[in-house]
Amino acid sequence: MAKKILFINPVHTDAFDDDFRKQFERYKSPDTVVDVVSFDGIGPIHIEYSCYEAMVIPEIIRTVKKAEEDGYDAAIIGCFYDPALRACREVVEKMVITGPAESALHIATTLGENFSVVVGRKKWIPEMKENVNKYGFAHKLASFKSLGLGVHDFQKDHEETKRRIKKAATEAIEQDGADVIILGCTGEYGLFETLQDELGVPVIDASLAPFKYAEFLVELKQKLAWTHCKLVGYQSPPADEVEKFQLFNQVALKN
Repeated sequence: MAKKILFINPVHTDAFDDDFRKQFERYKSPDTVVDVVSFDGIGPIHIEYSCYEAMVIPEIIRTVKKAEEDGYDAAIIGCFYDPALRACREVVEKMVITGPAESALHIATTLGENFSVVVGRKKWIPEMKENVNKYGFAHKLASFKSLGLGVHDFQKDHEETKRRIKKAATEAIEQDGADVIILGCTGEYGLFETLQDELGVPVIDASLAPFKYAEFLVELKQKLAWTHCKLVGYQSPPADEVEKFQLFNQVALKN
């Protein structure tokens, strides 16, 4: 059965969109159709700061709502902060929603005993650590490692980025007890295969993890009817309030 998945790059630049599309096309299941969108107009081109994250959350929610109307089976919120993940599960009726941190943590804790997360800047760690605790994996966290790089730095010099990641990951494995490495930013794409060959442990790519997890969740829904429960935490807001508040006005996208 076909799966239609939308990857939302929640920033006001399409700089990474083509690369994400190519990567997903390479690793997708034969029956999966995947699209990538980012936001148009003036706004944050990264969400390294919590205030930037807050600014793009309304656009994320409206984009998710529109994606369900357009017939997508799943949407991925493409930032390792997993912004608005719970809110997006509230506003959809049937569509699967996931994000990089949730999916990467579940995969990593299945593949190994302890994980370390390699991030760009120290600034990111507090919120990401909150998510590790929220998702229930604090007891599996070996460490966070910072590379001193921003979102738009990872792809400037692949060899330098890989050198820094390998150094940080080696420390995590040898000193902190990690046996799985998570790349804690979707901008660290295209590097995991070489790194895991050299390190000898699984290296989880933060864009591929939610993509493959979304495929898995859609299949669970299609074949077993297992999906987000609307009874308690993911209960949708009342339809009359949604209409009154005009919550889901269209947003401009780059597709």
